[in-house]
Amino acid sequence: MPLLMLKNVPRYECLLEAAKEFPDLDPSACEAFLHILHVGDECFRVTETNLNRHNISQGRFGVLMILLNNCRNDGQPSALSPAELAERTGVTRATITGLIDTLERDGLVTRSPDAVDRRMMEVSLTEKGRAALHEILPEHFRRMSSLMQSLDEGERKLLVQLLNKVREQASAISPTGSILAPATV
Repeated sequence: MPLLMLKNVPRYECLLEAAKEFPDLDPSACEAFLHILHVGDECFRVTETNLNRHNISQGRFGVLMILLNNCRNDGQPSALSPAELAERTGVTRATITGLIDTLERDGLVTRSPDAVDRRMMEVSLTEKGRAALHEILPEHFRRMSSLMQSLDEGERKLLVQLLNKVREQASAISPTGSILAPATV
């Protein structure tokens, strides 16, 4: 589901008019913000199309990717606890439990007692899960490359720097909307 819920971003002139009624509206800041959301929605749509073809959600895909990339010193994927998966994906423990349940039902992950603390569980990627990722990832990476092909290497690096500045500023704003710390420029 799109975050922006608008098919098109409002024209800058409309934002200028709205700023007359709402003095806190900075038209150029609002325009940039709306474009970030709009582009994010489009990128999400492009990747979601590929995942849907493989009958997997973004959430389930994220869990599989974290398990694939959580490697031991020998390069082999290692298990993670549900709490660690929840932390790394940024979802609640209840949500991660549901994701793990469906992944386990489909044979893509296994749950087993922790070797050290038998009260804890570990989640591991199965061979079927690894095979599913090997089927999904080539097209996933092609789609990412295709989305970014209109930018040269320097523009991509600049884009990452600029988006990191926005992310840092977002992190500095508390859930209540107050600024926790000034962003560094």
